Amino acid sequence: MSQDGAGVDLETSLGYLLKEASSALRVAMEEVLRPLGMNITHYSCLELLAQRPGLSNSELARGAFVTRQTMNVLLQALERDGSVTRPTEAPVGKALPTRLTPRGRRSLEKASAAVRSVEVRMLTGLTEADRATAFRILRSMIHSLREGDT
Repeated sequence: MSQDGAGVDLETSLGYLLKEASSALRVAMEEVLRPLGMNITHYSCLELLAQRPGLSNSELARGAFVTRQTMNVLLQALERDGSVTRPTEAPVGKALPTRLTPRGRRSLEKASAAVRSVEVRMLTGLTEADRATAFRILRSMIHSLREGDT
């Protein structure tokens, strides 16, 4: 509560500070991805496919924090531009496994370098110990919040 009891004091709210950091990171990432013809969802999709080839639309949507509909529109565009490939029919069930093409891998390499530059900028001024502590604390927060989901 704020000093007057009317709600959260944004100056001391860790949740608000995390949201502000997330927003600043998103803006910085969008700025470096835009010249590459990408946005964060586009980049996330390519990165997920590089790490786990064959993911379905639903799995990609969950991993990129977007709706299945949004991911489906993106996948159709990525398929048209030759960055990904999907079979015309599902090998099993209804899911169409998606894979990166060589063109998609090249796009991802450029985007990954751009995103890494943002992360380096974000961590400037932190020691290696500070970074390790930040990772540990953030992972702990995520774990604590997700425990309530089960």
